[in-house]
Amino acid sequence: MASNGRRQIVEDEDIIDVDDSSLQTNQANYAWEEEYKRSWDVLQEDEHGSLTTIVNTLQQAAKRKRLLRDTDPIQRGIIRHLVVIIDLSNAMQEKDLRPSRLSLTMTYLETFITEYFDQNPISQIGLIGTKDGLAEKMTDLSGNPSDHIKALKMKKYHETLGEPSLQNALELARNSLVHVPAHGSREILVIMGSLTTTDPGNIHDTVNQLVKDNIRASVIALAAEVQVLKYLSTQTKGTFGVAMNEAHFRDLMFEIIPPTAVTTTKAASNLVQMGFPARAIENAATLCACHNKLTVGGYICPRCGSKLCDIPTECDICSLTLVSSPLLARSYHHLFPVENFVEVAWRDAGHTAGCFSCLKPFASVARTPANVQATTDSGRYQCRLCSRMFCADCDLFIHDVLHNCPGCLSQPRRAPLP
Repeated sequence: MASNGRRQIVEDEDIIDVDDSSLQTNQANYAWEEEYKRSWDVLQEDEHGSLTTIVNTLQQAAKRKRLLRDTDPIQRGIIRHLVVIIDLSNAMQEKDLRPSRLSLTMTYLETFITEYFDQNPISQIGLIGTKDGLAEKMTDLSGNPSDHIKALKMKKYHETLGEPSLQNALELARNSLVHVPAHGSREILVIMGSLTTTDPGNIHDTVNQLVKDNIRASVIALAAEVQVLKYLSTQTKGTFGVAMNEAHFRDLMFEIIPPTAVTTTKAASNLVQMGFPARAIENAATLCACHNKLTVGGYICPRCGSKLCDIPTECDICSLTLVSSPLLARSYHHLFPVENFVEVAWRDAGHTAGCFSCLKPFASVARTPANVQATTDSGRYQCRLCSRMFCADCDLFIHDVLHNCPGCLSQPRRAPLP
């Protein structure tokens, strides 16, 4: 071992001088190394020599990070029309995201579509794929998630070719959204893995047309930040992100699910006419107005009497928006969200034995080491209105699925805590 910060490493019987200071400088450039540096200071054993308590606490912190969001009661568009543009070029075969960019994208999109319609039951989605300089419509705008998931599983959409065409895909998406009524939001989600695009014209003209038509475009880049993609999202007031890993890719995609605030100012609010069709079961098969296929059952439009297969949708004959009352009621939770629960410190956690919702017992304050209490939260989350305490799983379930606080529903409403 040499002095002055230099080391001698024996490799294949040869002595190599290595400068420690240069190694430390290079290693400090990697963010992922800094994230896990001195991890033994975070992972502390409990009195029984187990890491279960601290690991569970770190998992709860990760859930809370995904859960915390803006809960102000502002105007949001609950009737949404989203077109997802998927890059099907050769760049999607890269394996920096396992098993590959394309396979991971298709897997996440299936979960995304299911969650999207669960949180936005009266909205619609359409899918567009782009490869070899062309854009192809995979599915039309529809409120049936099974049709979109079936299209994602088709073999031909897992075959990549050439380079994508961002302009052709945006023009095809714009043509699908331009006829959407003014009361519905128009949105585009672009998932791009390629660093290049083959466009037939000036893409800036397409972006300006999207701005004119009030279409909001968000972009998720899988490779790196591309200037034209960043420009697209900035001009249309969308979001832009570069996926750092698989988990970050999923977080960026699921940030699109909650409806965004309505930023356009209108002179007056217009009432939206909606129909609530009844489900009909027929003795003989008749043609539906949406697919022109023989079906036994369907939904009968209350205005024109035509039959449609699924709701929510727009009647192809009289253009009346058809929904069901339970779906409409479920969409209101975005307008009046449950406030974020506050974390309870260890010093205030001694008087509650278990979760108010699932009755799961909390970690004992007396049996939790002081070093763990100093670095973690108590696993208790309190509603500011009813003062009830919940565990992390119930906190996540209340805000993501239930959209109502069980403690507030079980007693009269109180004034918020200071």
